[in-house]
Amino acid sequence: MKGLKFELLIILVMMISMVSAKEYHVSVKGNDKNDGTASKPFKTINFAAQLAQPGDVVTVHSGIYREWINPARGGENDSKRIVYRAATGEVVDIKGSEVLQGWKKEKDGVWKVTVPNSFFGDYNSCKDMVHGDWCDNFGKNHTADLFLNGKSLYEMENIDKVRNSVPYVKCKDLIGSTYTWYCEVDDTNTTIWANFQKSDPNKDLVEISMRRTCFYPDKPGINYLTFQGFHVSQAATQWGAPTAEQIGMISTNWNKCWIIENNVISDSKCSGITLGKERSTGQNVWSSDIGNVNNDGNIHYIEVLFKVLRYGWSKENIGSHIVRNNTIFNCEQTGICGSMGAAFSTIEGNNIYNIHQKNQIGGAEIGGIKFHAAIDAIIVGNRIHDNLSFGCWFDWMTQGTRISKNLYYNNAWMDIYFEVNHGPFLVDNNILLSSTGIGTQSEGGAFVHNLIAGQLVELPDLGRFTPYHLPHSTAVAGLCTILSGDDRYYNNIFLGLGNEINKADIHNNYGLVGYNNAKYPVWISGNVYYNRALPFKNETDFVRNANFKPEFTITEEGDHVFLSLSTDVNGTDPKTQLITTELLGKAKIPKEAFENPDGTPLKIDTDYLGNKRSESNPSVGPFEKQGRNVVKLKVW
Repeated sequence: MKGLKFELLIILVMMISMVSAKEYHVSVKGNDKNDGTASKPFKTINFAAQLAQPGDVVTVHSGIYREWINPARGGENDSKRIVYRAATGEVVDIKGSEVLQGWKKEKDGVWKVTVPNSFFGDYNSCKDMVHGDWCDNFGKNHTADLFLNGKSLYEMENIDKVRNSVPYVKCKDLIGSTYTWYCEVDDTNTTIWANFQKSDPNKDLVEISMRRTCFYPDKPGINYLTFQGFHVSQAATQWGAPTAEQIGMISTNWNKCWIIENNVISDSKCSGITLGKERSTGQNVWSSDIGNVNNDGNIHYIEVLFKVLRYGWSKENIGSHIVRNNTIFNCEQTGICGSMGAAFSTIEGNNIYNIHQKNQIGGAEIGGIKFHAAIDAIIVGNRIHDNLSFGCWFDWMTQGTRISKNLYYNNAWMDIYFEVNHGPFLVDNNILLSSTGIGTQSEGGAFVHNLIAGQLVELPDLGRFTPYHLPHSTAVAGLCTILSGDDRYYNNIFLGLGNEINKADIHNNYGLVGYNNAKYPVWISGNVYYNRALPFKNETDFVRNANFKPEFTITEEGDHVFLSLSTDVNGTDPKTQLITTELLGKAKIPKEAFENPDGTPLKIDTDYLGNKRSESNPSVGPFEKQGRNVVKLKVW
């Protein structure tokens, strides 16, 4: 009887909570003096964000909202979130830009506009340069970006390169790179020159990015937010170094348990989404530490790590975000980045492309996804392609991380790069079709059931001591260099496609011959090698056919992607085994098993498409029983 009364009490509390929760409506035709109902909506999202309480919903209706939303508070738990959502079936644009009008023609193609500095409010993006640790700005890029009909122009370092624009050969869009701009700021005015080619900026839409961000709480403690269904673009975001506050167009700050889903995110000066570090534990500590005798970025990041731990970095306080089913493109630094704050998060079902496509900013923090300390994070089912950068870059403290069932192609540098990690991390059932599939300057990785078209880079790093952690924790267990090895490769297919490799380069190879000189033991079995790909010297149970040169094509049909792959019709399969926690063992340095984030054992018993694998002799590669001859599969 007491149990029944308790259950009734819980139901009553939930009903009261549901009744007290509010839905606020926002419309471009509304007024912030209204009451926020469907019939009397507010005009700005940020006004509603100051009122929303745990359990409330902010529904935004179609239109363009040029504002920074700075939520005043978060939810309390998963059942009492604050939800920001675009109204069903309506297109809601949140922009970090303003329309720029009043252009005067200077000569054919070249126009000029002068606006008072007050036009920019309290932040002049034409005055603030892109800068930060591990950033190379090439001496010209401001956080501002200029757009013609939604397309970003190329900033130049002097007016002559605007008046006499030529294609920029290092970018993806040669014709687009002839649309250029330049700015000057004095005490009173900002002047902008732009080469619009044959367009008339007084007839077409010209916008300039002005706000540092679009959706970002400027303080910690804003947890359990959901942000869904919006189009977010054109913010003047700053470089997101791991040693600095990381602010993208959508940014979690130092918070936990956000859901960012079903959005279209594009045209950020630097990053689209950041799950990043906050400011008080360091703000570009390396580049600002002028005159320090120990001028080493490695040491500076270790110092930041311990500051962050003292500040409360733990699973209880930070991370555990879900970022899913977003389309992210045309961001110049990263599609998604995060230092520390991406820990325990799930990144799923996102389409990330055209990152770093303009190639106007350089540095060591660039990629479709760039994470530091993605502890126990899961990166699954994403499509990451056509980036003039790394597809994914996992840098420092990649421990307990799983990268599974992702589709990579046409990435300029590498599909996946691991830098100075001690593991364990698991890379399974991925399709890696770029010219370099995997780069690992790490140890303690497991690579299983992948399809790898191109090269593999494997090398040590004896010059940096980097952290490893207690299992499933942010607590640091120690620091160590990277000797190389302690990796596992089971049941992969190496296509061996690409150009000849300089034989003097012992770190860059097709297949696993680069592990012949690894310092730590490696466990390698059940792989298939074609064309140029070579096995590890001590490998058993493998198949190699140097005479077979596979062919593949990626076909994009609407929202879907198909892979056509030729297979060796006369080939044989190696002896394989089901991949489990027991088989993979423990990473040597952290002494942690390859297991699920909750500590339970795992087994790779499904393929890329979700099909059940054979328990006794699973197929090599990401597809179970894919068949022979030419195979065409829907992979997205």
